Amino acid sequence: MGKLIRLEVNNFKSYRGHHILLFGDSYFTSIIGPNGSGKSNSMDAISFVLGIKSSHLRSTQLRDLIYRGRVIRTAKINADGTATEAEGTADGETRQNGATQEDGDTQTSSQRNDPKSAWVMAVFEDDAEHTHRWKRTITSAGTSEYRINDRVVSQKVYNDALEEQSILIKARNFLVFQGDVESVASQNPKELTRLIEQISGSLEYKADYERLKIEADKASEDQTNQLVERRKINAEIKMYQDQKAEADEHEKKVAELDEAKVTHVLWKLFHLQQTIESSTAEIAKHQEELKEHKRGVEKYERRLEEARQAQAKVTREANKVEKGIKKKEREIENAQNNLVPIDEKIKISSRDLQKYDERLTSLRKERDTQQELIDRYQKDLATVQKAQKKWEDEFQAAAQQQGRELSEQDLQEYNRLRGEVTKQTHANQVEINKLERDVNTEKDKVGNLQHKVDTLQDQIRKLEDEITQLQNQQKDAKTSVKELEKDRTLKQQQYNKVQSERSRAENQFHELNENLQETLRKLYEADSGRRQSQKELASREAVAQMKRIFGLGVHGRYSELCRPKQKKYETAVATMLGWHLDAIIVDTDKTAKECIQYLKEQKIGQFNFIPLDTITIKAVNQNLKGMHPGMRLGIDCIDYDPVLERAMASACGNSMICDDIKVAKVLCYERKVDAKAVTLDGTVIAKGGTMTGGRLASDKSNQRWNDQAVDNLHRLVEKQRAQLAALPRRDRRNDEEETLQVDIADLEDRIRRLQDEIKAFGRNIESKAKELQYHKQQLREIQPRYQDAEQRLQNHQAQLQSYQDAVNEVADQVFAAFCQRLGYASIREYELQQGTIQQEAAEKRVQFTKQRSKLQNVLTYHQTQLKSTKDRLSTLKEKAQRDEANIKQFEAEKSQLQESIDELTAELEEMQEKHAELRESLSERVGVVNTARKELNERTEAVRADVKAIDAEEAIIKRTAANRYALLRKARMEEMKIPLAEGSASLNQLPMGDNARPDPDAMDLDEDPDATQIHQPEVDDYGIEIDFDDLDPELQDDDSPACETKLLDTIKTLETAIEKSNPNMRAGTRLEATQSKLKETARDWETSRKAALKARKDFEEIRSTRQTLFKKAFDHIAENIGAVYKDLTKSPAFPLGGQAYLDMEDSTEPYLAGLKYHAMPPLKRFRDMEHLSGGEKTIAALALLFAIHSYQPSPFFVLDEVDAALDNVNVGRVAKYVREHASPGMQFIVISLKAGFFQESESLVGVMRDQSKMSSRVVSLDLRKYQPS
Repeated sequence: MGKLIRLEVNNFKSYRGHHILLFGDSYFTSIIGPNGSGKSNSMDAISFVLGIKSSHLRSTQLRDLIYRGRVIRTAKINADGTATEAEGTADGETRQNGATQEDGDTQTSSQRNDPKSAWVMAVFEDDAEHTHRWKRTITSAGTSEYRINDRVVSQKVYNDALEEQSILIKARNFLVFQGDVESVASQNPKELTRLIEQISGSLEYKADYERLKIEADKASEDQTNQLVERRKINAEIKMYQDQKAEADEHEKKVAELDEAKVTHVLWKLFHLQQTIESSTAEIAKHQEELKEHKRGVEKYERRLEEARQAQAKVTREANKVEKGIKKKEREIENAQNNLVPIDEKIKISSRDLQKYDERLTSLRKERDTQQELIDRYQKDLATVQKAQKKWEDEFQAAAQQQGRELSEQDLQEYNRLRGEVTKQTHANQVEINKLERDVNTEKDKVGNLQHKVDTLQDQIRKLEDEITQLQNQQKDAKTSVKELEKDRTLKQQQYNKVQSERSRAENQFHELNENLQETLRKLYEADSGRRQSQKELASREAVAQMKRIFGLGVHGRYSELCRPKQKKYETAVATMLGWHLDAIIVDTDKTAKECIQYLKEQKIGQFNFIPLDTITIKAVNQNLKGMHPGMRLGIDCIDYDPVLERAMASACGNSMICDDIKVAKVLCYERKVDAKAVTLDGTVIAKGGTMTGGRLASDKSNQRWNDQAVDNLHRLVEKQRAQLAALPRRDRRNDEEETLQVDIADLEDRIRRLQDEIKAFGRNIESKAKELQYHKQQLREIQPRYQDAEQRLQNHQAQLQSYQDAVNEVADQVFAAFCQRLGYASIREYELQQGTIQQEAAEKRVQFTKQRSKLQNVLTYHQTQLKSTKDRLSTLKEKAQRDEANIKQFEAEKSQLQESIDELTAELEEMQEKHAELRESLSERVGVVNTARKELNERTEAVRADVKAIDAEEAIIKRTAANRYALLRKARMEEMKIPLAEGSASLNQLPMGDNARPDPDAMDLDEDPDATQIHQPEVDDYGIEIDFDDLDPELQDDDSPACETKLLDTIKTLETAIEKSNPNMRAGTRLEATQSKLKETARDWETSRKAALKARKDFEEIRSTRQTLFKKAFDHIAENIGAVYKDLTKSPAFPLGGQAYLDMEDSTEPYLAGLKYHAMPPLKRFRDMEHLSGGEKTIAALALLFAIHSYQPSPFFVLDEVDAALDNVNVGRVAKYVREHASPGMQFIVISLKAGFFQESESLVGVMRDQSKMSSRVVSLDLRKYQPS
């Protein structure tokens, strides 16, 4: 394997110049030295020469690895203080003027003079004892230059030469940098997998593996897609085969359907022809009967009209009088309503006036009392002022008689003696002054506390009295409330009884009034319905006349020609058709013009005409059908003659009938359907989005009211009005009820005020109780303080008295002669006499001042009160005068209103008498009209019956003819093969308009003066004669709905089968194209299958190679790591050591997943690697590194301070392991600071810092010479 003999560095990092690190033939070398000496730089030098990038060597670029030293400059300080500079070398030699200065103080400065290049050379000896010199140089350009045995080579050749000696630069499993040892054991599974891939060499196949895997997956996906496409085409072929069979069956059923439709049409045409012939015979019969009945009607019509006019005149007069009665009643009611507030105002004003009088009496008494008090206080004030003046005079006189005045000499003697006393008692005076201040202070405190105690005691007594008084007042108020509540209950019972009686009367009035209003409403509707019926009758007669004149050209009105299919559609259809209901449908535009001219000549009225030949319609949007389960097209909700389909389509259009407004909003607003929507209750949403609600007035057109019903309603109205008049007037309130209500309100107000007072008493009692409790607490707190202060005051006074006695003794001695001469027992008697007189005088003046001030304040207060009282008296007098004026005004207004009510009542009675007379006259007129109407109805009933029967038969003929035309038109449009008789016109000659062709002789009817003459209707067959010989005789004899249902069921069954089949008629063509496409797809699938097999084979080969290399390395490392870890952790106490092993996350392709490294130190449970201590992680990491190194061992192993986290015991174990395994093929170079480690090595390389040269220096030592044999 060889070994590293030496390492030469030149200007590399901290090594300035050329240095040699000699390893010799030692297999365990330790590099030692203090921190910062350059030990790790030797590790960087080994890494650098082996081709490691500068980014892994604690630098960012190659130039950072070149030595950077300093050039020293020295300066000598001369005796005169000046400095002389001299250049120096890095060796410390200093030159100045060619001489070396060794004495004097120096100062240094640095100047950069770095080398531009550096190199490192490793000398390696292989097993054949051949020497290899690997050299890497950093050029001045900042690039790397590689040399082998002094020969420049490329980086690849350089790396290949290293790999020949088993030095794998990519794996770097032989280099452990400072601080990296713990991270080796703490690698995550992915990082550990990548490390094993680098060692095994499987990482070189990673790119090919991923590329071929993508290609294999893509080829497999293409094959799958081709297979899916092939299966899809096979399914399409099967589908088209089934569709072709279905199309053949469909064509067969279509032929059967055409035959069934022809049979149904023939059956309908046959029976329509029979219906026309039968109706024509019935019309001829009724025409003969009509001639016999229609005579003499005009006489009875004139008689009825005259009776009606007379009745209308009396009705108008009666209505006019009735309106006047109502007006007078309203005027009386308004006057009475105005009278009520005037009474209330008079009552209120009188009550206020009484209160003002009572208040004025009270205020006058209060004013007199206040005036008496003012007079008395003014008299007392004058007395005090007079007494004070008298005392002042007496005091001045007494002072002049008793006063003893000292002479000037005596005053000087007094002042001198007082000064002598002061000198002799100076110390005592100081104490006296101090004690006097203390006594005064304590007096103030005692006085304040005494005042507080007295105040609190007074307040406590006052609060207790107030609480007792409030409790008594509260008790009295509660007693009053109970009495008032009893009175209120009694009054309320009386009031409820009175009010109940009045409520019954009001309910009876409201019930009768509601019944009257309902009867009036029915009467109005009856009159309106009767008028509507008369108008409707006139319209029908006009339409009938036009039909008789213009024949089949006039079909009739919409309201007669169509009807809703169900009753629930009546309102919606009426709303949808609108004005079309009264429009008249005619066959041509010419007929419409002739009808209009006829209406003008006869002055009958105005009608709208819809000509079938010129009307413009839009096809109904069939997509609207079935759009919502709650919606139907309007045209589908009515029954009509098919010949009128164009007219109905024009009126209905795309209008929709919806169940409710919610469905209509969904269709119009959400689905944006451009059509009018009408709900069952008549609400309309137009195309523009506007909404119209409510029911049409035409909804009442169906109501028919006869005269008897109207008369009954009139009699019912009179009866209900009489009942209302008999009831007492409900707007006049009972006086007793008002009095009770006022009394109850007054009692409730008094109860409410008393309850408020009780609550206020309760709140006051609670507040006073809290205040009392607070004052008691304050008193308990102040009394101890007061006693303490009083005791302190007594103590200070005793001390003051003792000092004062001492001073007095000295003063008696000093003033003895002075007092004896003036006749005083002591000097204090003299001083006391003069001070007492002045003090008494001052106190007397204060007393007079207080009395005078007190009287003045009281006098001012009562004067203010008197002024306020007078002002209130004046205000109350003004209010009383204003209320008296108001009462007079209200009385006048009341009298005026009462007179007005009396006048209106008299007028009302006169109008009621007149109204009764008119009602009797109206009853007579109504009887005359009823008699005339009955006579007329008896003579016109037969005519109406014949006309109605003829109209019905004509309608049947027209409807039947229209149905026949519609069937023929449908047959032509659908190209049915209808059998025709010999000589018949072809169906192609049938006009394609939606109406029958006009009769050229129709206008001849205008010359007939008899409007009642009815002619036989003519039916145009257009020259088409149907041959019914092919129609089954059973079908000819059976015209029942069941027969048609059977025919329609046959058609419907065939149509349903055809609709359900939904065949693809192009299935045959598509089947052939799909079969051709299948052949092309089969060829593409075979090509993709072969490509997938080749891609999978290539991928499996590279996968197998990568897996083999990885498994080989993993198995070797996993097998050795346990033994290595045991060697590193065993000890005499734990001879078996710890356990360590590697675990795969994916055994199939482990390089795609991760590897987990587990280590268990002796006598410790299993834990994750991150939970081990720093030393335990280091041992585990070294075990992993040694095991990895054993797979593809490099000639040497370089470790940089791997023992940093180990204690001495573990350091010894690692050192022992290294020493035992250091041998040929396993050279260890260790950088360490721990003696326990490097003392086991065979040789040492010491590194130190030469400060004089600013460079690292090395020295080598072979320890084997010093080891004991």
